[in-house]
This record gives sequence, C-alpha cells and structure tokens, in this order.
Amino acid sequence: MTDEERTQRVAVVKRFRELLQAQRDRFREYLTVLDKQQSVIQGGDTEALLAHVELEEHIVRDIFNIQKVILPLEGLYHTLRSDEETISLKASLEALKREATARSERNRELLSGRMAEIRQEIKSLRGNPYAARRSIYADTGSPSLLDVKG
Repeated sequence: MTDEERTQRVAVVKRFRELLQAQRDRFREYLTVLDKQQSVIQGGDTEALLAHVELEEHIVRDIFNIQKVILPLEGLYHTLRSDEETISLKASLEALKREATARSERNRELLSGRMAEIRQEIKSLRGNPYAARRSIYADTGSPSLLDVKG
C-alpha cells in the first residue's frame, strides 16, 4: 500500500466519523426540539407550534442530507476497515433514531388529541343558542317615515 492510498483511507475514515458525529448531534438537537414541542402542544400556543414544526422540518432535512453522504462513504469504509469507535457511533446513532421516532409519535398523538379538543370547542361554540341570535341593538334599520312639513 502506498502512502497516497493510506492517506486516502485515513481521510475516508475521518470523514465517515465526522459525518456520523454530525448526524448524531443533529438527532440530539431533534430530540430537544421534540421535547420542547411537547410542552408547546400541551400549552396550545399555535405560533410557537408552527415555529417548532418548521425547525423540526429543517433538522430532519439536514439529517437526510447527511445520510445521503454517509451511505456511499459507509460502503467505502467497510472495504477499508472497521473499528470500535465507529461501531459505537453507529450504535448510538441507531438508538437516537429509535428515540426520535418514539418521541415524534408521542407528539403526533398529543397533537391529535389537542386538535380533537379544539374541534369539540368549536362545535360547542356553534351549538350556543345565543351565538345565532342577533342582538336587539344591532342594525335597527333605516327610518321609514320622514316629516317634511317641519
């Protein structure tokens, strides 16, 4: 093996580890956002919920972009070598994926429940007998008689 091949292999291994660490960090950030999103859902603040959903979409997009780069490197990495550090990184990454999936599902269920509550509130407002009535003071109409003699 020449020095150039060795240098290329080391570069591949380093880059692969860096990408795994970046993806792990993004998953940790995603878990934090999901935890905050849970409290926002329970609090009912729609503006904050919208901001969290947008942030969540951005993080998930980043995770998938990193994954697109990892896949080709992973095949190359396995042909070169395998070490304990990378194996443990991949294991922790898989655990974070499972945790993110579970928390995302929990938030989805909370959001579904909150939406059902809001729908019920809207139905109860529509069923209010006073809501359909017009006020006796509202728009009494135009005068129909006019005194021109003065």
